[in-house]
Amino acid sequence: MEAKFVEFFQSVGNFFTGGDHIPWADADIVAGCEREVAEAEKGSSDELKRECIMRLSWALVHSKRPEDVQRGIAMLEASLSGGASPLQMRERIYLLAVGYYRSGDYARSRQLVERCLEIAPDWRQALGLKKAIEEKITKDGVIGIGIAATAVGLVVGGIAAALSRKK
Repeated sequence: MEAKFVEFFQSVGNFFTGGDHIPWADADIVAGCEREVAEAEKGSSDELKRECIMRLSWALVHSKRPEDVQRGIAMLEASLSGGASPLQMRERIYLLAVGYYRSGDYARSRQLVERCLEIAPDWRQALGLKKAIEEKITKDGVIGIGIAATAVGLVVGGIAAALSRKK
């Protein structure tokens, strides 16, 4: 029975805090990836450079720091024009969707994750991200409705008070 209570409160907490199952990258991970890229720039193969840049992109869009996320989005946007295999393109689009999700642009994130699912309909990571996006949109809609209802109530209450004072 206690486990049910814990599960219930965690789900309520996730609703209000926006909990999802997308991993976070801390500053140490980002710094490590930046060092990797710097080392690869010193004469490594192009393939190794691309791999290091992809790991850095992953770390940036999974960062808790908004400026890192924006940097990751910019890197991934720039990489979409370069030639890549369908698998590499799918990965880039997915990471870009994560970046937009983390930055709060849920509509753009949803468009990108839909593109991923066109390429690979059963891709569990993309399906999980899509679910997180839909939950976030639903939650934000519920909160937005509540805020709007409160505002309307305040306005109507103010009008009623003003009318009662005129009498």
